[in-house]
Amino acid sequence: MFDNSSILITGGTGSFGHKYTETIIRRYKPRKVIIYSRDELKQSQMQEHFNHDCMRYFIGDVRDRERLTMAMKGVDYVIHAAALKQVPAAEYNPMECIKTNVNGAENVIHAALANNVRRVIALSTDKAANPINLYGATKLCSDKLFVAANNLVGNDLQTRFAVTRYGNVVGSRGSVVPLFKRLIEQGADHLPVTDPRMTRFWITLQEGVDFVLDNFSRMRGGEIFVPKLPSIRIADLATAMAPKLPQRVVGIRPGEKLHEVMCPADDSHLTLEFTNHFVIRPSILFFDGGNPDFGKDGLGDTGANVDAGFEYNSGTNPRFLSIDEIGLFNQRAGIG
Repeated sequence: MFDNSSILITGGTGSFGHKYTETIIRRYKPRKVIIYSRDELKQSQMQEHFNHDCMRYFIGDVRDRERLTMAMKGVDYVIHAAALKQVPAAEYNPMECIKTNVNGAENVIHAALANNVRRVIALSTDKAANPINLYGATKLCSDKLFVAANNLVGNDLQTRFAVTRYGNVVGSRGSVVPLFKRLIEQGADHLPVTDPRMTRFWITLQEGVDFVLDNFSRMRGGEIFVPKLPSIRIADLATAMAPKLPQRVVGIRPGEKLHEVMCPADDSHLTLEFTNHFVIRPSILFFDGGNPDFGKDGLGDTGANVDAGFEYNSGTNPRFLSIDEIGLFNQRAGIG
């Protein structure tokens, strides 16, 4: 699917962009992989590592529609990974978060339509489901924009849009694992835990990349894809990483939840369960007559309706990792 194709990643110098680029080059022979981001230093550093003939590096911001439109010329597939993601920072700088996460999403959609991009997948977050913080609210807006964008596609165009939503990525920049690891290496006398009851969905970066790659083949247009993931307790994570260090409860930060949700109960009438993932169908009808049967995806997997009131919640998830399993999981993610 990706051989001899052109792929653009917004926010491509982030953790996802690095792993995606490494994976796509290892498995396929793309014509071009375009890294679109606004940080010239990170691009320079990434270029030292990925200097293959297919690589292209575009300085640009998703807030700049004209630059995005230029960057997407001749592009087949787009992954929209650019976002302002830090929950406390978004609470204190709401307009900046809105400009990037909402206005930027709209710009990606218009640029993709202008260039007749084949398929676009936007990366979402569990915080977009029943959001209580601004970051989650902006990502919910973004999700809605990308789902509804399928309504903007005329019969003469091929562009289709979908969303991939998943939980905490183990070891990604700004996450709790690098924080704990740094404190341990610095000889801290304790690890800070927001709340011993707190749970999170847990996924490795490679699993996230693989899920997105598969969703390009699965998608019909308008779906929100949600992988089936294990949950962890943050206190168990601290124990797994430093069994002998005491933990100090520091309290929940602004905008944080005790538990995260990826499939809200209010969307249970729209949710389908597949073998390894869920699909939240669009709540709206598309007016070009292209309302597909979401019960069978492009890979031939068949889904079934979930029970009324079903909620996919990290606190009630039937699959929890033990302390030993967390340690093995982290090792598999390369952060042992």
